[in-house]
Amino acid sequence: MSGSAAEASVCGVRREARYRRWNCAGACIRQGYDYGPIMSQLQRITFNPEQCGGRPCIRNLRIRVKDVLEMLAAGASEAEILESYPYLERADIEACLEYAARQVDHTVFALAK
Repeated sequence: MSGSAAEASVCGVRREARYRRWNCAGACIRQGYDYGPIMSQLQRITFNPEQCGGRPCIRNLRIRVKDVLEMLAAGASEAEILESYPYLERADIEACLEYAARQVDHTVFALAK
């Protein structure tokens, strides 16, 4: 079933195609692989000092990125979140995951003893 939309082989690891762009794309680009443009959903994440204390929210709605991430961490499926919050879209959940991934991807410096 190579080339199917559901799965793609990236860097020797089979992953669902929708996860490929944020899980593996950085490593693929560093190794010289070209899988086309990486689609970013970060434009869906908004910051407004007058809303939710300036915390990152989704599309200026009063639902924080943290709220979605906590639901996912607690085991809620994407379908359950979308059912509970009908004004959210699948791309909003992807944006939250992408935002979180970029927040934890930073250089760590060790201090000399």
